[in-house]
Amino acid sequence: MVRVKICGITRPEDALAAAQAGADAIGLVFYAASPRAVDCATARRIVDALPPFVTTVGLFVDAAPEEVRAVLASVPLDLLQFHGDETDAYCRQFARPYMKALRVRAGDDLNAMAAQWPGACGILLDSYKQGVPGGTGEVFDWTLIPSERPWNLILAGGLEAANVAGAVERCHPWAVDVSGGVEHSKGIKDARKITSFIREVKRD
Repeated sequence: MVRVKICGITRPEDALAAAQAGADAIGLVFYAASPRAVDCATARRIVDALPPFVTTVGLFVDAAPEEVRAVLASVPLDLLQFHGDETDAYCRQFARPYMKALRVRAGDDLNAMAAQWPGACGILLDSYKQGVPGGTGEVFDWTLIPSERPWNLILAGGLEAANVAGAVERCHPWAVDVSGGVEHSKGIKDARKITSFIREVKRD
């Protein structure tokens, strides 16, 4: 069963729509440059609205350690997701499981790259776009993903209801991560798109 994370949640009602549609996790962006960024007060309202058994993920990009700790003191996050140049030692210091995002380019040895973060519970693969740490909305070449890999793959990058079933069949990820593909504007989710996306992931 492939898991689903709906990222870039900015409103409690969107978090509830994701949970009701069967999402396994929701993502909260703590990166001010993102159009989907939330502050701690908003994030707390979103988390407080969730039913049980939905994993809460906090996304950071090269944040100062004290910034991450301040968020953790305010928002009960289950998992951290790092999209910058953070090292494994940096990512481990917060006493939370973490995922490391990698932006994929032609010629990358993804197994060698993933090995730099041995503490990661998963490696998220996204499209490379100069100056954009994630959320590009663009699909990368899935043939670059090694079929044999000693790490859990979270697939991102341009996924939507129309292509996610093919992505799952081709890449066999542990989970898929979507943001723009289930929105009607940046940061505002579309409940029908969320439902369609999760239906396509979960179908036999």
